[in-house]
Amino acid sequence: MARLSSTALLLVLLAATAGAFALTQGAKLELAPISDTAVDKTFSPTCRCATNVAHIAFHLRKTQRVSIWIERRGQRVATLAENRRFRAGRVSVVFRGRTADGLTLPDGTYDPVVHLAAAHDTIRLPNPIVLDTTAPEITPLGVAPATISPDGDVVNPAVYVGYRLNGAAHAILIVAGHGAVEYTRFQPVRGRLVWYGRFGQRAARAGLYRLLVSAEDAAGNHTKPVTAGEVRVAYVSVSPSSVSVAPGGSFSVSAKTDAKSVAWLFAGVQGHFPAGQLTFTAPTTPGTYTLYVKVGTHAARTVVNVR
Repeated sequence: MARLSSTALLLVLLAATAGAFALTQGAKLELAPISDTAVDKTFSPTCRCATNVAHIAFHLRKTQRVSIWIERRGQRVATLAENRRFRAGRVSVVFRGRTADGLTLPDGTYDPVVHLAAAHDTIRLPNPIVLDTTAPEITPLGVAPATISPDGDVVNPAVYVGYRLNGAAHAILIVAGHGAVEYTRFQPVRGRLVWYGRFGQRAARAGLYRLLVSAEDAAGNHTKPVTAGEVRVAYVSVSPSSVSVAPGGSFSVSAKTDAKSVAWLFAGVQGHFPAGQLTFTAPTTPGTYTLYVKVGTHAARTVVNVR
């Protein structure tokens, strides 16, 4: 009889232990009230850009009343939702970086907080938001070479502009009157920008261009453009622009280019010469002819008067 009592007691203890284990495991498997949190890391409420607000979003497991606010150093500075009923699913609110009176909050780090009324649970999201209204500073460090020739060869095809930033930001190269021509993908504090003498698919015309540099940080703050220098775009030029020569006589022109050789077309004949001083024989028939000198897709010309 004593043995049966001991066995029964052991079974009761095992059942109680199994029940406690099941309750513990059930508590572990209970879903969190909010999940899939997404919070913008930085923004600038004073910029005219897509990052002038910070988005805060999360998945709410159960329909209930929710309060959402922003704290700085443990003090509430902005209320985004006050005891508002949200349906289960995706919840999205916006932090505009301003007080209830419309004043811009100071630069710094802010913390989003969610309070669930039904569970009497306050959750401080582990996603700090940086409010930053200070534009980065950029210093140009020189422009080289002074002349480029984007004519398809490998001699001086581009101009390089060195720069230095006071913090991480995207550097921007601007051609005055034409807009930005390069925006760095990464945010190194020192580097160089490059322009290949083109605006989209179109090569720049020959002439002098003013180059400026600017910068944009992660919050969207833009630096006022700073002049870096000038670059001349040149392809091929011929001088003089006109010559007079006797029938059958010889004459010379100077072809200035950074290419090693040039193509030419004159009086129905064509050929190639090394760049520099070019010498030709005039036709024996008097008249006005045009000498074309070409590098890549660019050409210059000289009028030849045979008298």
